[in-house]
Amino acid sequence: MMKQVRAPMPHTARAVMHRAAASLAAAGHRAAADWWVLLQATAGAGAAWGIARYLFDHPAPFFAPIAAIIVLIATLGERGLNAVRLMQGVILGLVIGDLVLITMGTGLGVMTFAIFSSLAIARAVADPPLVAVQAAFSAILVVAVGDVANGLERLVDAVTGAGIALVITQLLFPPEPLALLRRAEKAALTAIAGGLATTARAIARDDDELAHQAVEELRDVRDRLAELRRAGRASTSVTRRALGWRAHAAVIVRENENAEHLDLLNASCAKLARLVASAAGTRRRFEQPVRDLAEIIASLARELSDRETRQHAADRSLELATHIASQDLPTGSEQAPLADSLRIVATDVITFAGVDLADAIEAVRQGVLEQRVHQPVTAPGRFFGWIRRHQGGTR
Repeated sequence: MMKQVRAPMPHTARAVMHRAAASLAAAGHRAAADWWVLLQATAGAGAAWGIARYLFDHPAPFFAPIAAIIVLIATLGERGLNAVRLMQGVILGLVIGDLVLITMGTGLGVMTFAIFSSLAIARAVADPPLVAVQAAFSAILVVAVGDVANGLERLVDAVTGAGIALVITQLLFPPEPLALLRRAEKAALTAIAGGLATTARAIARDDDELAHQAVEELRDVRDRLAELRRAGRASTSVTRRALGWRAHAAVIVRENENAEHLDLLNASCAKLARLVASAAGTRRRFEQPVRDLAEIIASLARELSDRETRQHAADRSLELATHIASQDLPTGSEQAPLADSLRIVATDVITFAGVDLADAIEAVRQGVLEQRVHQPVTAPGRFFGWIRRHQGGTR
C-alpha cells in the first residue's frame, strides 16, 4: 500500500491563512485589552438610565445611557473631550429644532430643512463629526415628536449621561497617559519578537515559506505602530487637559520620543527577515543570534518599567553584536549582509532600552557600553495617583 504524500501548501494559501489567524488574534487582543473600558461603559450607562428614570422621572430615558456610552467607549485620553462635543451637538440641535418647529411646524420639508440646517451649522461651528451627528439627531427628535418639552427632556438626559461619564473618566478612573503608551509599546514589542522567533524557526527548519511568513508578520507590525502613534497623541492630549498630569508633561514627551525608536527597530528586524528569506544556503549559523534577539525583545515587552530588564537587554544585545563582529565571514558572501543587519537590530534594541543613539552606535563599534540605561519613568497608582501627582507637581 502506497503512502499518500500531501502536496505542500501554496505560498499564497499560507499567507491568506496567516493573515486570517493574525486578524482573529488581533480581535481577541482588542477585546481582552478593552475589558476595563467596556465595564466602565456598561456601569456608566446603567447609572445614567437609573438616575434619569427614577430621579428625574423620565418615562423612557433612552438617551441618558446612550450619551454615557458615546463618551465612555471613545479612545482613552479623548473621553472628556467627547463629553464636551456631545453637549455642544445636543444643545445646538435642540435650539435649531425648537426654532424650526415654532416657526415652520412639521412635515417632510420641515424635517429636511431641520436636518440640513443642524448639520451645516454644526460643521461651521465645530470640526469633529460627533458634534454634527448629535446636532442632527437632536433636531430630528424635536421635529419628529413635535414637542419642545421633549427636547428639554433630551437635554436633561444628555447632561445626565455626559455627567456620569465625566465622573467616571475624570474623578474615579482618570486616564494614565504613561499606561496608554506602555500598553501600546508592549503590543508592538511582542509582535516584533514573534516575527523574529518565526524567523529563527525558519532557519532551524530551512523552510523558505516560513521565512516569508516571518516577513509578513513583521510587516503587520505596522498596525501596532499605528496604534502606538495614536496612543502617543492621546497621552499628549491627557497631559494638556488633566490637572494631575500637567506637571509631568516632560515625562510623557520623553516616553513618546523613546517609543519612536520602535519604528526603526521594526524596520531593521523586517530587513533581517528579508535577508534570511533570500539567503537559503548560508543562514544556518544565524539561527541562535536571531533567537536570542527575539528573546531579548520579548523580555523588554514583559518588563518595560524595570530598569534592570532594560539594562540586561542592552548588555545582551551588545554581547551579541560584538560576537557577530568577531566572526571571520567570507568577503562578498551572503553572510556579511546578515551579520550587518543583526548588528543594526542590536543597536536599535540598545537604543530603545534607554541608551542614546549615538552612544549605542559607538558601543557596537567599540564593543563597550559606557552609558548606562536611564531609569524608566513610573506612574502612581490608579486610585490615589492624582493626589500624589498633584503633590509632586506642587513641590
